[in-house]
Amino acid sequence: MARLLARFAEETFWLARNLERAENLARILDVNETFSRDARGSQNWPSIVHLHADTERFFKKHQAATANTVIHYYTLDPDNPSSIISCLSAARAGARTLRPLISTELWTQINVFHAWFKTLTPSDIGRSDLSRLCARIKEGCQTHTGILEGTLYRDESWHFYELGKYIERADQTTRLLDIKYHMLLPSVADVGSPLDVSQWNALLRSAAGYHAFRRVHPRGMSPGGVAGFLIFNPSFPRSVMLSVTTVEEILGRLRQRYGLRSGYTALEVLDGIRGTLASGDIHDLLRSGLHEFLDWIQVQLIKVTDALGEAYFGHPPATEGQSQEQQ
Repeated sequence: MARLLARFAEETFWLARNLERAENLARILDVNETFSRDARGSQNWPSIVHLHADTERFFKKHQAATANTVIHYYTLDPDNPSSIISCLSAARAGARTLRPLISTELWTQINVFHAWFKTLTPSDIGRSDLSRLCARIKEGCQTHTGILEGTLYRDESWHFYELGKYIERADQTTRLLDIKYHMLLPSVADVGSPLDVSQWNALLRSAAGYHAFRRVHPRGMSPGGVAGFLIFNPSFPRSVMLSVTTVEEILGRLRQRYGLRSGYTALEVLDGIRGTLASGDIHDLLRSGLHEFLDWIQVQLIKVTDALGEAYFGHPPATEGQSQEQQ
């Protein structure tokens, strides 16, 4: 059996991450637009810049984080490596490298999706059109996932794709939750109000989790209930718990089925995350600091990515302040 080249493994890993990141960024922009319809709307858009650690880079180009500047920066700005156009361009470049491994259907879909997005202009991404635009981006990313799952051969490349998808998904779920909990509802007096409930409702829908949440919690909606569901639920596809557990299982299969014995450092970090999640309690986190916990999860996921890069992709060990997340 031919072994997967390290460069193919890395391109597959980042193909998944870039498409997942584009979809989740569309979800974040959409949910932020929903939240920003209250009296504090002008305070909401800087939170997206803050949560993506883009403050320095963003304010070199823009004087203020307004709706227009933030939306453009995270959709059409090619100089922002985390923008949707950058993610789709990187995904297309990766797919070109992977052309021997992926189906014609997948290659065609990525090309068409990328070409459509490149035709968009600033007038196409205004706030009045944002929800519709985000829906189409999500649909394009989900179409990609469906074609890939139906056509990609189940060898090492499939496992590296799944690694990228679930690491990115765990990271983006923490960011989506952090926007709501710590940035968009600063007043304790609003907790439990109709505005508060509607925002948690919108958050669940942005994570495609409303109906799944209602299966677990048929009545009522509280901050603890929603946050706990998105973090700890082992059956919801976008929860941090399911994502981390899945990544750990995939690494185990790579070691056992394909003899890839590296990756021990990544497994150690994942074991620490999973252990913390298994013993965690949402009410304790709400009291002690949910933002700090979510930030800790993000840092641990960066460590996992760095460890995978060193173990499987031929990267040198990451140094202080430098990681594979910067790709």
